[in-house]
Amino acid sequence: MDHRTFKTEINEQLARIAKAVANPHRLEIIDLLAQGERSVDALAQETAMSVANASQHLQALREARLITARKEGLRVYYRLADYTVYRLVQTLREIAQQQLAEVDRIVNTYLTQRASMEPVTLNELLTRLREPGLVILDVRPALEYSQGHIAGARSIPIDELESRLHELPQAQEIVAYCRGEYCVFADEAVEILTEHGYHVRRLQLGYPDWKLADLPTETE
Repeated sequence: MDHRTFKTEINEQLARIAKAVANPHRLEIIDLLAQGERSVDALAQETAMSVANASQHLQALREARLITARKEGLRVYYRLADYTVYRLVQTLREIAQQQLAEVDRIVNTYLTQRASMEPVTLNELLTRLREPGLVILDVRPALEYSQGHIAGARSIPIDELESRLHELPQAQEIVAYCRGEYCVFADEAVEILTEHGYHVRRLQLGYPDWKLADLPTETE
């Protein structure tokens, strides 16, 4: 066996994956598709890109076989080829947190209230999942909730929260969660609910991390 050729060819395939995700827009697309299937138009709107630009990034991810697509009428819908693709985002996030001081600086600059919020870990939430006095609140968009959510969670999208406060029991503890560690929906929910006298904490990570850990989920 030609060991040098073997190693070179294997590393070329690994580099295909690395090249495909070496773009901030594509990382965001993977993060969004970890919440559930989306059309090109929806992805473009969510990422503030043109449809043409979003399509180019999707094509690059598809060529690396990180995502797949299906057509329904005139619309094309994309999803992760396998949910473990999200592990790329997890790993990059963990390495960046450990090695790049800029990550902490950015978090501290933009997420100024997070330091005062008491987080809930995945393991802690798992042990309390069926606790009758706990409300698990999914503040992602309703479409994402319908495609998958933490078992037993109720849905109130962040942009509807203030108008639907009456649906939440003020005497019970609430754990709010959203898309992931750098998603701000749960932070906003904690601020709103705290201002109205609720006892609320934020899940440290998000739904994709929970699902990738093979913890209990539900779909509608």
